[in-house]
Amino acid sequence: MDFKDEIKLFGDRVEKLKDQIQTEEATKNAFIMPFIKALGYDVFNPFEVMPEFIADIGIKKGEKVDYAIMREGNPCILIECKHWRESLDPHNSQLFRYFHTTSAKFGLLSNGIVYRFYTDLVEPNKMDEKPFFEFNVTDIKDNQIEELKKFHKSYFDVESIQNTASELKYMNELKVLINSEFHNPSDGFVRHFAKQIYNGVLTSRLMEQFCGLTKKSIQQYINDLITERLKSALKKENDEQKTVEAEPPASQPDAKDVKIETTEEELESFMIVKTIMRQKIKATRIVYRDAQSYFAILLDDNNRKTICRLYLNSSKKYIGTFDETKKETKYEISALDDIFNYSEHLLKTISFYDGEKEKQQSGKMNDVTNV
Repeated sequence: MDFKDEIKLFGDRVEKLKDQIQTEEATKNAFIMPFIKALGYDVFNPFEVMPEFIADIGIKKGEKVDYAIMREGNPCILIECKHWRESLDPHNSQLFRYFHTTSAKFGLLSNGIVYRFYTDLVEPNKMDEKPFFEFNVTDIKDNQIEELKKFHKSYFDVESIQNTASELKYMNELKVLINSEFHNPSDGFVRHFAKQIYNGVLTSRLMEQFCGLTKKSIQQYINDLITERLKSALKKENDEQKTVEAEPPASQPDAKDVKIETTEEELESFMIVKTIMRQKIKATRIVYRDAQSYFAILLDDNNRKTICRLYLNSSKKYIGTFDETKKETKYEISALDDIFNYSEHLLKTISFYDGEKEKQQSGKMNDVTNV
């Protein structure tokens, strides 16, 4: 198993177990130690991982850090842990105090779900107030896994990490700032654009108007980008499908099947649902079946596991979602982008179907055990 798959599986495990973890010590045992192990270190070898590492602070003796990852007899990463339900915001000062008394170049503050990496970019031997790298292991992105891989025992190199730490730190801060401006544009942000398209005096009334217009324009621009990417992926999939269809079919389709024609709009809706579902499951598990009156999207090519139905071939368009009883509820949509508004419904449906599958497998195992 490669590092990426190992971290993804670890994130899934954390999500499933967290509600059972009641103490900070349990958080360490269930989450932090397996995480350190995933980085390639032997958690039972004190020459590699030292629990309760002593970091004397001035006249205060015997101050202990939860863990220290050791290299050549010296700490290189100090790790401070908290219970998974705790916010990390109030706790970086504790790690800050330990940092400058040791030779460690990196500090890690974690509650087993969120991981924050610190170093000394602003002032040598003094831990920065803000982390240069942060991620949520239950929702970790591929690019974050690549950055995390640099801390793996096999690839760990202080100079290499520090060379990218500054870039990571400022990129993270810029992303937070951009996200804030996109959702709630500041006066300065709005004024920057408004001045370029409006030559008059920007009164408070006009600023309020431009604030709303700026927010809508950003949202529309992002939606357009998503749509373009979906169309590009759709075109690629269609091209591949045409290549397959170019080969002579083994048998001729029934006459009733010839009447059903899958439209480009239906295929685009399929790609949107597929994009939403990839947050939880592999894209290969999602398939579609076209019918005369609706376009169905299924899990595992099983018509008993309908994720949703799209009704797109009339003047009004609808999406049909399913609850735990498999009852369908229709919602009118004005555009395909509106499908994103039902992401939570669709993901819940997936969770229900997979829950059913786990119960069935558990039942079969019990039957075998009883035999």
